[in-house]
Amino acid sequence: MREDIAISPGRGRRFVRAILAAILGPVLIAPTAAQAESPAPEPKRNVVFILSDDHRYDFMGFHPNAPPFLETPNMDRMAAGGVHLANAFVTTALCSPSRATILTGQYAHRHGVVDNQRPVPEGTVFFPKYLQDAGYRTAFIGKWHMGHEHDDPRPGFHHWVSFRGQGPYFDPVLNINGERRPHEGYTADILTDYAIEWLRERSGSEEPFFLYLSHKNVHAEFEPAPRHLGRYEDVQPRYPETMADTEENYRGKPRWVREQRDSWHGVDYMYHGRMDFDTFYRRYCEALLSLDESVGRVLDYLEEAGLAESTLVVYMGDNGFMFGEHGLIDKRQAYDPSWRVPLLAYAPGLIEPGSRITENVQNTDIAPTILEFAGVSIPMHMEGRSFLPLLRGENVPWREEIFYEYYWEWNFPHTPTTFALRTDRHKYIFYHGVWDTDELYDIAEDPEERDNLIGRPEHEELARDLRLRLFVWLRESAALTVQFREPTGFRADQRSRRD
Repeated sequence: MREDIAISPGRGRRFVRAILAAILGPVLIAPTAAQAESPAPEPKRNVVFILSDDHRYDFMGFHPNAPPFLETPNMDRMAAGGVHLANAFVTTALCSPSRATILTGQYAHRHGVVDNQRPVPEGTVFFPKYLQDAGYRTAFIGKWHMGHEHDDPRPGFHHWVSFRGQGPYFDPVLNINGERRPHEGYTADILTDYAIEWLRERSGSEEPFFLYLSHKNVHAEFEPAPRHLGRYEDVQPRYPETMADTEENYRGKPRWVREQRDSWHGVDYMYHGRMDFDTFYRRYCEALLSLDESVGRVLDYLEEAGLAESTLVVYMGDNGFMFGEHGLIDKRQAYDPSWRVPLLAYAPGLIEPGSRITENVQNTDIAPTILEFAGVSIPMHMEGRSFLPLLRGENVPWREEIFYEYYWEWNFPHTPTTFALRTDRHKYIFYHGVWDTDELYDIAEDPEERDNLIGRPEHEELARDLRLRLFVWLRESAALTVQFREPTGFRADQRSRRD
């Protein structure tokens, strides 16, 4: 449910007109000649979508679970002046699949980008193309990361600034509308410069615009801007209770979770021992500062240019990040710190300031929401749903469950193929291709996902029901047909300190 709901005067007037029409009939409320003239159409509002990489849902200063020292004044500003979508999730907690889902409104098994190695299939249409057709000027600036070597402009964008693959934190070579140019400086700052420059070029134009600003921050391995390096050197990272290597913490957990602890994505041998957990944690928080500054610079420009009242700004992470939960780092898992993401929306005059939406939304919903906001029809092939009514404060029926899919990667073989279903109360996780246990949690009573209910007689019926619902969805959505990919590229194998 949405908190602090406000009904706009415009909606109230439309409701009254509809009631009068039903009671009095069309003749008695026929407009005068002057009223019958078609009103001038309202100008379309602009959209700015800001995407980050590996940003945890709770690492924002205003969040009750945030580290107490963390500073994100501009994300806090978005939440205070707009809405925090508190239960936002991705469909696959991995960079490329999530980014393709945002752009297509489809699950990974449907759009085909099921891991970080596969390019976008030919013929794929990204939602900005529909905005172009509706008269929007569109720009993509930043990290694309669908196909490692390809940084050429993609369909759907009039303006293009990007780099190959993951890209560097410093001194990037950017492809600017087909021409590659080296740059000096911190990549997040440079991308923000390009974004604001493009917005300035829109000054005085009557065309609505869509800007997609896509950051590398805060992807591992984390490199803060020089001005932020060492800001949190003296803080003590918080260790989740489930990080301790105890029998109690691993009771009921799949074997692969404990085994991963001492390997590439585990807290005891991170990146094959190249870094320690405390430094890793601090650098993440420091690299987040320039990301927050980028958000602030965009908001400041919109206000200075008089565009704030006509622009929807959305901030989102492409997936979450584990920081020691169950002895793990990184993402890919269906545990909440990996699956869950930050999502903020800011639109003065449309969104009630300081509001909070608790319905479960996913990255499949971004494309339909922006298209509906722009007055563009939502294509039938999109699997998400527009949450624009929620942003407007409307009480509408919403989904009862969300789904998750992750397909085993040859490059990072530590995590098995994972399917999951989550309701407001329970989460069921199914592992494919491993001789191991599945997981069932009462997330209302056990938000840290410590007590696996699988195998307990009193929960057998619930487990069967959730598994059935999961596989009905997998079958009906054709998610069981993903093909095995030929091994290629880097492999973070299962070597550990004990080998």
